[in-house]
Amino acid sequence: MCDTASRQKPEATRRKLTAKERLAIPVQEMREQHPQERVQNVREVPCGYTPEQAMTEAERCLCCKNPSCIAGCPVGVDIPAFVALMAEGKFHEAAMKIREANLLPAICGRVCPQEDQCQVACTVTKSLKDLRKSVQIGKLERFVADWEMEHGPPVEPVKVRWTGKKVAVIGSGPAGLTLAGDLVIKGHEVTIFEALHRPGGVLVYGIPEFRLPKAIVDREIDSLTKMGVNLICNAVIGRSKTIRELFDEGCDAVFIGVGAGLPVFKKIPGENLLGVYSANEFLTRANLMDAYNFPHGSDTPIMRPKNCVVFGGGNVAMDAARTARRLGAENVTILYRRSETEMPARLEEVHHAKEEEIAFRLLQDATRIIGNGKGWVTHVEVQEMELGEPDSSGRRRPIPIEGSEFLIPADCAVVAIGNRSNPLLTTATPEVKVNERGNIVVDKETMRTTMKGVWAGGDIVLGAATVILAMGQARLAAKSIHDYLTTGAWQERCGET
Repeated sequence: MCDTASRQKPEATRRKLTAKERLAIPVQEMREQHPQERVQNVREVPCGYTPEQAMTEAERCLCCKNPSCIAGCPVGVDIPAFVALMAEGKFHEAAMKIREANLLPAICGRVCPQEDQCQVACTVTKSLKDLRKSVQIGKLERFVADWEMEHGPPVEPVKVRWTGKKVAVIGSGPAGLTLAGDLVIKGHEVTIFEALHRPGGVLVYGIPEFRLPKAIVDREIDSLTKMGVNLICNAVIGRSKTIRELFDEGCDAVFIGVGAGLPVFKKIPGENLLGVYSANEFLTRANLMDAYNFPHGSDTPIMRPKNCVVFGGGNVAMDAARTARRLGAENVTILYRRSETEMPARLEEVHHAKEEEIAFRLLQDATRIIGNGKGWVTHVEVQEMELGEPDSSGRRRPIPIEGSEFLIPADCAVVAIGNRSNPLLTTATPEVKVNERGNIVVDKETMRTTMKGVWAGGDIVLGAATVILAMGQARLAAKSIHDYLTTGAWQERCGET
């Protein structure tokens, strides 16, 4: 179990270090729950840095004159500046520096793939020629965001001159929340419309409690509402009302940030059997219907499997597999058709899954799901694969090995091979152009759609991507919307094309 570490700030009386001395400081490892303990609960696996650890890790930064880490951050956080403040023990000031570019630091510090973004660009990484030894920017961001929540002053309503312009934000995921925060501080009246009963989008329905506690998301959203953002749940735009009706009700601009929530299936025999879930459904039932809190939560209709097989190798597959373990599954298997080298999941998530005794069947793929006479899953038929030449994704293409099929027992199968855009909103809004995959087409510099007065960003544009990329697009859209509302262009009839 994670002990509650002292949160008192240590005295920052350290001498200035040379670059050689900074490079010699070892990476500060974050404490974690023991695997055998954590599979019995849904508390966070990493326990967070102590203040002393955070300051020591911050001292590893080389304070580059031309830092490349900033360019690796999709929202442009001034990483060297906030890390330098942390090294001095100025945690509140560091939090304020992050929030100049990122309104959701406690979330990003937990779920963003820093190892593929800012940390891969870190000069320490290049100097030591080892990505594992980069400055742990994500862990520092998480620490300072948590510090701010615990010690910082309460969030006050925004004190700006209100412009009188109204912006509707469809979706309360990372893109919608970021855009709302950026625009409310510029004086625009912002209302977020969320289809589900709880705000947060993929942050609450898709990411498990043990990786991103709901309380963290709730606190970030609460900060936005205290800043003046309006929030309306149970509002399915495209069904309960249309985008044109939002304009008719006095809205001056609309941002679409509904994500990519339509699951993709393998289209193999047996996917309609009882006990087969899309990862979206499985995780939503666990996250929003309190199944993870069994037996203390509600009696959620979800499988508590004995033998669970998860198809896929991304972060969502890891989340589904680790959730199944916490729901009581004795045997959980990840079935992935390529090798571990091609696996898109974060290394940390793969590592945690292995620690939790989740089995990895690599270079194997499901060909059919077999059930009993009552329609329930009993087995998955698996075929061995070999890797051929790279495909359009840049990864080597898996090729089936004929005659290699065999069966593995399963009473639950979770399909976690990707998502597409839900067509409900775009079908009701033909003025908004989509591509062949159903993703909204936008101008990449401004995020404007083909419908006047309408912008879009996040997974509805990118396909299933990352939290921080969605936030980066939202920041571009917010700047464009603000320009649109303050230059007189808003006076054009928004519905005209």
